[in-house]
Formats: sequence, C-alpha cells, structure tokens
Amino acid sequence: MSEPYDVVGVGIGPFNLGLAALLDGVEGVDPLFLEQEGSFGWHEGMLIDGATLEVPFLADLVTMADPTSPHSYLNYLKEQGRLYEFYFYETFQIPREEYDAYCTWAAERLGSCRFGRRVTRVADDGDAFLVEARDPETGDEKRYRARNVVSGIGSRPHVPEGLRGHSDEDIFHSARYMDRRGRCLDAEGITVVGSGQSAAEIFLDLLDAQPEGDYRLDWLTRSEGFFPMEYSKLGLQHFTPEYVDYFYDLPRGTKADLLDEQDLLYKGIDPGTSEEIYDLLYERSIGSSPEVGMLANSEVRGIDALEDGRYRLRCEQREEGTRFDHESEVVVLATGYRRPFPDFLAPIEDRIETTGGRLDVRRDYRLEGEGLPGEVFVQNAEVHTHGVGAPDLGLGCHRNAVIANAVCDREVYPVGEDTVFQDFSVEQFANHAPARVLDEPRAPLTRED
Repeated sequence: MSEPYDVVGVGIGPFNLGLAALLDGVEGVDPLFLEQEGSFGWHEGMLIDGATLEVPFLADLVTMADPTSPHSYLNYLKEQGRLYEFYFYETFQIPREEYDAYCTWAAERLGSCRFGRRVTRVADDGDAFLVEARDPETGDEKRYRARNVVSGIGSRPHVPEGLRGHSDEDIFHSARYMDRRGRCLDAEGITVVGSGQSAAEIFLDLLDAQPEGDYRLDWLTRSEGFFPMEYSKLGLQHFTPEYVDYFYDLPRGTKADLLDEQDLLYKGIDPGTSEEIYDLLYERSIGSSPEVGMLANSEVRGIDALEDGRYRLRCEQREEGTRFDHESEVVVLATGYRRPFPDFLAPIEDRIETTGGRLDVRRDYRLEGEGLPGEVFVQNAEVHTHGVGAPDLGLGCHRNAVIANAVCDREVYPVGEDTVFQDFSVEQFANHAPARVLDEPRAPLTRED
C-alpha cells in the first residue's frame, strides 16, 4: 500500500492554492492538491475590464502569513518585470484580471497542484482516506491516500427555482456574464437582477456600452436599496482573527442574528462602483433621459417565455405589496451562490456532525466527526460558525496558517493575536484596561430585549 500524502486538497481556488503555497517547501510534509479543470481559473465570467479586487493586493496567497514567501504577488510582479510599473500605479486594489494571472503563475510553479483531476469519492481506507479522482476528458481514474483532506471546492452559482428552465443564452447567472456579454450587447432590453457587487459591476459595464448597443437597461433587486458595502477602516476590523475568535465563541442563535444584520459588511456595492454608476447616469441625463430603470424592494418571483422571444418577469414590490410584470429580452441573474455538502464526502457523511443541516466546524477549521481515519478541513464553508470573514481573501492566509499548523502538528506559521485596535469581547477589553472588573456572565440579549 502506498504511503499516504499528509494532506490532499480538493479543489484549487485561491484558498487551497494559498495553502499549497504555504506548504511548499515545508520540511516533512507531502501535500497534493487536485482540481477538475484543466488549468487555474478564478471567476472567469466576471473578469470585466476595469474591475478590481475588493481587498488590497496584500491579500494575496501568502503575504499575510509569510511576507518573505517566493509565491507573493510582489515576487510575481518582479518576475514579470512589472514591479516598477506597479510602483507608479500607486493603488492597493489591483485589477481582477491580474489577480487571476498571478494565481495562474503560482499554480504553474507549485508541483503539488494537479489539474484535470475531478475528485469523485473520499472514503475510509483504514488508517487513511482513500481519494478517488477521474480525468474529466479521458475518464482515467486515479487513487490517492491521505492522512488529511481539505475541501476547497468553493460555492456554486444559485438560481432561484422560479427563475429556472429557460434558455441559458438569454437568462443566465452572473458567473457566466463574460461568456454572454455579446448576447447582451445585441439585445433590445436587458435586466440585471440582484444588488451586490457583481450586479453593480455588470450594470456599470452595460451602462458604459449602452450608447453603442442602444438597448433598454433595467436593474431590479429585492434588497431595500442599492447600498454601499461597509468599507470604513474600523468596520473592516470585523475581518480579523480577533473577530473570528469572538464570533466563534458566541451562542449559535446569536451568530444567526448577527449574520442577518451584517450583510453590508460583505454583500453591498463598492462605494467607488456606486459613484461611477451615478456619475455616468448624470452625464447621460444631460439633454435627455437615459433608457435606464432602477427599482429596489422588488423581488422577481417567476419568469415566463413570450412568443416574440422576450420574457415576462413576474415581480412584487415588497414594501407596497404591488405586483407587476416587466418584460426583457435578456436577464442577468446576480442571485448569489450556495455551498452544498460536497458529494465526494458521501461515503463518510454519516460520520460528519451537522447541526440544522450545517457542518459543525471547529475553530481550527476541521470538521467535527467520529470514526474518521484523519481530519477533514474546510475552506470558506464556515460563515455560520466563524463569521463574515469566511469568504474574505484577506483572512484566507490566517485560515491557511491555522490549517497548515494542524496538518504539520507544529507551529510552522505564527498565528498573530491582538492585531487590531478594537476589542470585541468584554474580557479582551478588560485585559487592556486592568482597572475594570468583570461582572458575572449573563445570558446574551435577544432581539426582544
């Protein structure tokens, strides 16, 4: 029987790619990372010209855990001969297209990354996991043994049930926007559904191209408004290891309430994008009214195909309770993503603990379970246990440092504490202010309180 890998990562997106980079060259560790696609690709359907990352370039694969790593974004620039060009670029937010190119560069230089390997099954092999994979093109099957597994398959585009069943040339998720952009520009009417950053970037791109396409452009969202994302420096401190620690220790019900209230920490519109949209609308309004509509509080409940090739959107303005129909030739659904239970874990699913259908995730990102031959870790599947920072690229290095330390059973990367000015728990605040005395713990306030 072959010697097992110390860890096998399933999926190679930025998070597992970052873990591969941090484990590269670590003595005594043999990692392997598998990806079903033939090469690295990151949100290719949203690589819109001019779109930038929503986080600083320091949130690359390695820098927040190891600034000296040869897999950093700055070293990528150096090797590409672009370091001085970036120096004079003078901005922290880099083009999304270049971030994708950087990750591709890193993936190609990491020997632990294997593409064209779709993991179909993870089973118990006695003293290790048995990981089975298939080449999507040839059908060739591969088997690997692993002491630990890290699931980093990411989320999947979500289309509400009532909006499914139509031509994906005309009605499609925002994840496929760049593939369908030509169809949009040829249409007579386009409707964007959703209110997050993806919806805003698509609306801005179509608004910018509208004079050439001469189409009607509408934007509908069930959200209360087209609100900006919270991007103040103090607000951003929710994306820190300290806040993860604080959130993790809260009661489950309190966590659920908090997540409902924190949407604009990670689901709103970048203020710069919002400004660009408004400024362009203002300029287009000089001398005439732009062929544009924007309506919030309006949920698209269903879509019907019409005989003339158009579609009827059945909508309801939720505050007024007014139902209305809206016609469009093309509909772009920026309706978010979902994280289903990984199919490949089905053979050991009965040993993995869940609560209310959600995975029970420990603070060090391993799943709770009994009778497993090793540990299963998750990437970006723990918003409900660890808070809003789970999808954040800037916290990815922290999570990977924690996972790397657990896999190696030693501290390979120090995990920083007390890294921000703000305190989140009373105990932490009291430790910084010794004159204060902690009272006896009490039950947390509820919404009714």
